[in-house]
Amino acid sequence: MKKIYFTRHGQTVWNVQNKICGATDIELTELGKRQADELGEYIANSNIQIDEIICSPLIRARETAERIAAKTSLPLRIQPRLTEQCFGRFEGTARNGEEFMRAKESFIDSYGGGESMLRLAARIYGLLDELKRDDKIYLLAAHNGISRVVRSYFCDMTNEEYAAFGIGNCEILEFEFKDV
Repeated sequence: MKKIYFTRHGQTVWNVQNKICGATDIELTELGKRQADELGEYIANSNIQIDEIICSPLIRARETAERIAAKTSLPLRIQPRLTEQCFGRFEGTARNGEEFMRAKESFIDSYGGGESMLRLAARIYGLLDELKRDDKIYLLAAHNGISRVVRSYFCDMTNEEYAAFGIGNCEILEFEFKDV
């Protein structure tokens, strides 16, 4: 079975402050840089087979991917479709804010100038459909919002499970394409 890997960027200042980063371009903290280096070392010293890293253009994901590439010597390319979802009026607000938590459960809400979950899923599902057609194994380096969509591509989830799903900074997930 063909596999694909996913990781979330390293820690940012807004992660520490419990703020929604979304499409806002926020840099890594020193800890975030170390997390990326440690993940790169882990991949380099493990049996994980990866042919290429594909990352979001936002600095937090791009620098994470660059640091992993430096430790693994893997080729890297930027993919704009991996940019985090724009959360509109919620960008920079508390991640666990009551209004935001309710809004995340509505897949057609564009958050007052942002991007709906449906539009986000369309762009990520399209990318995954393309990646499953070749013989490469990829590491996608992106964002927590993107991790939800990637997981939903491979696993059935309720709206509540989708809204609540998230992964830690520089956590790595493995998925298998079933119908390749």
